[in-house]
Amino acid sequence: MALADGTLSLDAYEFPTRRLRRRITAPDRTPLVLIACGSFSPITFLHLRMFEMAADYARFNTTFDVVGAYLSCVGDAYKKTGLVKAEHRINMCSLAVQQSSWISVDPWEALHEEYLETAKVLDHFNHEINEVLGGVETPAGKKPARIALLAGADLIQTMSTPGVWGEKDVDYILRNFGASSSSFFPQRTGTDIDEALSALQPWKDNIWVIQQLVQNDISSTKIRLFRRRDMSIRYLVPEPVVQYIEARNLYDEDGAASTTTTTTTGNGSGSGEGGGKGKERVASG
Repeated sequence: MALADGTLSLDAYEFPTRRLRRRITAPDRTPLVLIACGSFSPITFLHLRMFEMAADYARFNTTFDVVGAYLSCVGDAYKKTGLVKAEHRINMCSLAVQQSSWISVDPWEALHEEYLETAKVLDHFNHEINEVLGGVETPAGKKPARIALLAGADLIQTMSTPGVWGEKDVDYILRNFGASSSSFFPQRTGTDIDEALSALQPWKDNIWVIQQLVQNDISSTKIRLFRRRDMSIRYLVPEPVVQYIEARNLYDEDGAASTTTTTTTGNGSGSGEGGGKGKERVASG
């Protein structure tokens, strides 16, 4: 995949739709769009596996029909150790999904100079898919797609930790987003999911916890550590991402927080470490 001929900006932004399936044939299914918000610094195979695990879970255990999925990188205003410039992270995510037929990268969040809370990002997807596009075609006519937050189970722990998320944001995301909220959380190695869920009982019917059948504890933090130690990261992240990182000396001692401006990869259509921002700022009002 070639790099685009210029940096993206909000003025030139277009919502990516090429990989979004606009029609479903089963009348008893509800269209579902999975949204993973996070740093993705860098994106790993675990981030990508979360989408596949959630799609399998939805297909076998729910009445949802997954019609698309999006990676949404946090912007540069989200100050976090190891966070390279948004242009790099957008490019790496785009390279990681270049062979996917249904996962897109939406740069909208990352292009903002100010920090955006997750609730605002989910609102953006709901607006673009259900208001601008009018939802998804079904045998009975157009139907709104359910917009679902997809994140590692470690995000549940942050949601249940006082002072990390704003209470209104948690309620908005888990209960009131659109018609109702859907949240898919693949369980991560070392996460005490039962304890985290106990504090989120009011929204338990809108939370789906997906068990990892193949244990995977790859994290962006470990990838950055390997880079600092000059160790190989191959087969932990997609090969095009490995090449991108090595070509730009990202995450080594001198290039860990590179400020070099790059052009942005486009995939032609559209967290924190485990998919999710890891630590949500408390919203004011």
